[in-house]
Amino acid sequence: MPLTVSEISLMLRSGYSSKSLMQELSTRHLAEVVDTAKETALVKAGASPELIAALKSGVYSLSADKTAAVLKQMEAETQRRAEQAEASQKADARYQAQMIRERMAKPNSTLNTGGTAAIAEFLKTDLVQVRNGEATHMDETALANKKLIAFYFSAEWCGPCRKFTPQLVDYYKRVAPEHPEFEIVFYSSDRSQFAMEKYMRDEKMPWPAIDFAKLKDKAVLKKNAGDGIPSLVLVDAAGSVISSAVSGGQYVGPQKVLSDLDAIFAGKAPARVASAQ
Repeated sequence: MPLTVSEISLMLRSGYSSKSLMQELSTRHLAEVVDTAKETALVKAGASPELIAALKSGVYSLSADKTAAVLKQMEAETQRRAEQAEASQKADARYQAQMIRERMAKPNSTLNTGGTAAIAEFLKTDLVQVRNGEATHMDETALANKKLIAFYFSAEWCGPCRKFTPQLVDYYKRVAPEHPEFEIVFYSSDRSQFAMEKYMRDEKMPWPAIDFAKLKDKAVLKKNAGDGIPSLVLVDAAGSVISSAVSGGQYVGPQKVLSDLDAIFAGKAPARVASAQ
């Protein structure tokens, strides 16, 4: 889809350079005319004079007919997303109401987000995956029957993350077909939904991610991730953290988790990690 001035401004604030945006515009183009108000917004977002001049010159603009068609398509997409968000909110409300009813029926019970079965329940309406370039909600049973879940904490703006993610994608593609009991779930540290979804598309992440709008509600999952990224936290079917990029309060890196996973898949149990609390 062609870009709008609002999207360009958001990308600039997310860390994109004017030069990289000009490269992006050379293939995606601009879907609107840059007037005085839009120019002011671009300046505030950090656009270079070169980028603004190119946008105003029309070098990246579509024809009037194509622009009208694209704007109509974007309007329809915005409406579709709004309807999807409303449906997701209603589903979440039903789920929360059900949990309250269950807690009232069993006063001493709590929602345990530690075990993989409980995690599957905790995240069942909140997972998305990029398919055909579009982030869509996954089936509620996406994490059913998973015995090992690795939570991946990462972000598009993080250089070390961009270096490690392709390695993790290669690892996943190698082991996941042989170990259907294993899954990775992406917990984004990006500054916007746009940046998160672009990161997922660019790196071709084959695993599910927590919906950007629901991340704050799932912050308990960051308990053992530490403050640095990229980070991996691996939990087993009992809900125990069996490997982490943070051990004994020290960041040891996500490669340790992959080594421990290899040991598990080979039938060897890795040493328990020291608590990151």
